[in-house]
Amino acid sequence: MILALHSCCAPCSTYSLEYLSPDYDISIFFYNPNILPEAEYQKRLSELKRLVGYYDNISLTVGEYDPERFLALTAGLRDEPEGGRRCEICIKHRLEMTARFAKSVDADCFSTTLTISPHKNAEFINACQAELEGVYGVRSLPLNLKKKNGYLRSIELSKKYNIYRQNYCGCNFNEK
Repeated sequence: MILALHSCCAPCSTYSLEYLSPDYDISIFFYNPNILPEAEYQKRLSELKRLVGYYDNISLTVGEYDPERFLALTAGLRDEPEGGRRCEICIKHRLEMTARFAKSVDADCFSTTLTISPHKNAEFINACQAELEGVYGVRSLPLNLKKKNGYLRSIELSKKYNIYRQNYCGCNFNEK
């Protein structure tokens, strides 16, 4: 069974891949126009490529890097807190692009690694995926990867593989 899995970064993907790879052939879709500056985007992509190299049943497709699209979608929302309206728009956009990707590669289902973050609302993400399932005709796989200590396991695995862990989601409006 093929899972098209949106990945935001290698740390969020560590446990996600450990958990999902026994049951799925995973086609990772790295689409993150929100990651700024570009040097940060390239660093996260490089780390994800390195992580994917540890697996046999995982492929990686890189979507277009288009930060202007992200900035246009979120215009006027610079001061929103993390988890606010800007994040909702960003997440919906990345999930829509993942659903499109899933359809284009004839995947059986699609999902995202975003639900591993304690800063992301899994219920909101899963509801967005369910809506897109109806639009694109690809089954969504609802997840809450932070359950059963998934987030803590991602930290352990990131240390094991010596993976760079960023200190912000990617949107430089939230950079600390």
